[in-house]
Amino acid sequence: MLKDQIQQLAKQYKEEFITVRHHLHANPELSYKEFETSKFVQAKLKEFGIPFTIMAETGVVGLIEGKNPSSKIIALRADMDALPILEENDVPYKSKVDGVMHACGHDVHTTCLLGAAKILNELKAEWEGTVKLIFQPGEEKNPGGASIMIKEGVLENPKPQCIFGLHVHPGLQLGQLSFRGDKVMASADELYMTVKGKGGHAASPHLSVDPILIASHLVVSLQQIISRNRNPHNPSVLSITAFNAGTTTNVIPNEVKIMGTFRAMDEAWRFEAHELIRRNAKLLVESMGGELDLHIDVGYPTVYNNEALNEKAKVKATELFGSAHVEETELRMGAEDFGYYSQVIPGCFFRLGVMNKEKGISSGVHTPTFNIDEDAIETGMAMMAWLGSTVEP
Repeated sequence: MLKDQIQQLAKQYKEEFITVRHHLHANPELSYKEFETSKFVQAKLKEFGIPFTIMAETGVVGLIEGKNPSSKIIALRADMDALPILEENDVPYKSKVDGVMHACGHDVHTTCLLGAAKILNELKAEWEGTVKLIFQPGEEKNPGGASIMIKEGVLENPKPQCIFGLHVHPGLQLGQLSFRGDKVMASADELYMTVKGKGGHAASPHLSVDPILIASHLVVSLQQIISRNRNPHNPSVLSITAFNAGTTTNVIPNEVKIMGTFRAMDEAWRFEAHELIRRNAKLLVESMGGELDLHIDVGYPTVYNNEALNEKAKVKATELFGSAHVEETELRMGAEDFGYYSQVIPGCFFRLGVMNKEKGISSGVHTPTFNIDEDAIETGMAMMAWLGSTVEP
């Protein structure tokens, strides 16, 4: 049976792809600079005999044709970029690049997709349709590599009927997979504000327009936009993450610079909130005698899992690993540019358990001690191969 063949090959190739992960982890590259990573992925696809094209400068798109290749087309996606974090793990494959680390597991995602590609290509006489392999750049940084890949035609010629992506989950036990239909992750927009006043001596505030006082009121007021306007059934978060002004104790500065993020689960409320932020912030700052420069950098959309496709993926996971290994993913206010794909075609974004507390592996993503139990690679590449070869869109 195909299932047994996929499981056997995933087990057989596990050590090979753990080595692949070690190479990728030790050689991380930041968003849109994945030049060597891209070359590595290209070399592996050549080694496997899989044709590919280059897109978005560092993106790689491979095609594997099974029997009756036009009968269905399924896309499998992995991201390749790393984060500007100094790694603190003491492991042989520790990052060789100072201040850059695969702290979000994209090395694992790329490894699992490469492993799935090798399995699918080896078994292509056993399954029907075409699998499109998408190795994308820049998931961690606006405008998101997915948006660029889509603009350059990654979802055309041939056009996939659906797309799957996986993400490591350090809060999910090794051997587990989790799924969720409908809304899964939030949109993510970046807020940049400059509050301008009139600086002067701190002992004579009446001769100044204090931008620090104005900006302080603004930060508090922004929280009320969320708490007093959103529907409680539509979770959203506004967090101010930077407040910068002044250099000494006796001088009121001319301006304050503020940065933050706005996250939402509902696209209509998301853009309604943008207008509320713009209007309320401007009125408040001007009412206190200041001026405001405000820029909202519109980022990734909500990650929406097609409910029918998600259900099919859960069934497939149960067939491959058993129901005890399939869980429901929690709603998360984090963001992912996979949302761009799932706005265009049916998508399913699921989680791969990588935690093993007995081995001390439980650190969260985006931390300098993030790591995985590498037995998860066998699970990840088997699941991606199983979905690519068996799901009926």
